[in-house]
Amino acid sequence: MRNILIIGAGRSASSLIQYLLKKSEEENLHLTIGDLSLELAQRKTNNHPNATAIQLDINNETQRHAEIQKADIVISMLPAHMHIEVARDCILFKKHMVTASYISDAMQQLDTAAKENNLIFMNEIGLDPGIDHMSAMKVIDEIHEKGGKMILFESFCGGLVAPESDNNLWNYKFTWAPRNVVLAGQGGAAKFIQEGKYKYIPYNKLFRRTEFLLVEGYGKFEGYANRDSLKYRSVYGLDEALTLYRGTIRRVGFSKAWNMFVQLGMTDDTYAMENSETMSFREFTNSFLPYHPTDSVEIKMRMALNIEQDDIMWEKLLELDLFNPNKVIGLKNATPAQILERILNDAWTLQPNDKDMIVMYHKFGYTLNGKEQQIDSKMVCIGDDQTYTAMAKTVGLPVAMATLQILNGNIKTPGVQLPIKKEVYEPILKELEEFGVVFKETAMPYVGYNPDKLVVSV
Repeated sequence: MRNILIIGAGRSASSLIQYLLKKSEEENLHLTIGDLSLELAQRKTNNHPNATAIQLDINNETQRHAEIQKADIVISMLPAHMHIEVARDCILFKKHMVTASYISDAMQQLDTAAKENNLIFMNEIGLDPGIDHMSAMKVIDEIHEKGGKMILFESFCGGLVAPESDNNLWNYKFTWAPRNVVLAGQGGAAKFIQEGKYKYIPYNKLFRRTEFLLVEGYGKFEGYANRDSLKYRSVYGLDEALTLYRGTIRRVGFSKAWNMFVQLGMTDDTYAMENSETMSFREFTNSFLPYHPTDSVEIKMRMALNIEQDDIMWEKLLELDLFNPNKVIGLKNATPAQILERILNDAWTLQPNDKDMIVMYHKFGYTLNGKEQQIDSKMVCIGDDQTYTAMAKTVGLPVAMATLQILNGNIKTPGVQLPIKKEVYEPILKELEEFGVVFKETAMPYVGYNPDKLVVSV
């Protein structure tokens, strides 16, 4: 049998493992699922005869080497910074490797060695990055093949709560690592290009610069800019494009509300707060407000953020229990961002019967035969339950499919790469449709950023 080693059995591995186990008989596969938690790995195997759960400490070099040597291909579902040791071992033992994470500088440095050993190191093959790359390149390649010239590309993606489980004022629940949500947008200004002009949005302004998006059947959304849209300019073959913008999707109103935390300093991860272990939610909130001998925390908060009496923002803060004197943080030497994450986990964790939702939206502007045209491509995916979420499906399935394509010799190009070649994206996008990941492409009038271009007949 062909042995696939899966390192990491967290939430995003659920659909990945399920897919490969269903394929295991016809494809002659055996899965070794390794995680620091043996119980978690066992739970994911579900007693399947073609799967073995092992406790695997990634820092145990001897054990790591032994398991990688036995594998025909390795899937790393570890946190991004932990892939590199696995990757170096895959070079050493001549094994293909698949991850859903962004290509790090350290990973890119293995490109020559991977090519010399005819190894495929497929990265960025999850949701975002992953399905966004593949679905975008499919349309961009089609436009270029027709002789079209790209002038605009915008891409948005968001993990949200499904409408049937949307029962809080923020219209949001955690579908992915909460820490990444809390720290979103930090680490440098958002960079993009708009109508031929380079644009920059600093973190303190990021959540007040949003675009609106309409998705049929699901209503209105907003998007805020990702940190660096420009790094994919050459990768996508968009050097000639006048607009390149990648963003994150939320329901309308989320960004304005989230900006309150940014302005107060609650998302800061650079220092630890004193006495955080015994601090109450109310004390945490008060820590960011000026001293006043008589004004309550509530009044100070209203004044600091200019929240009027009838402003929905206030109700959103109350819903998070931020002023509760009896709820204790319980985290030692925690940063503001870590404490905020703790508070939000109470309110935004998916419940057992909750469903999540992935929304992806691409805009392609191009010229063909002297005429400006546009294609909008939209995808909505709803999760099954708390385990087999839309996020787990859209991250895990492309990883699983790419792994099988590599094993079967259908993906042939060696080296450290992301899924932008037709040999990768074509079969995977087609198969994803069987699992409800379907893009609806619609021809639109090209407007760009000038609504006056749009002529409405009356």
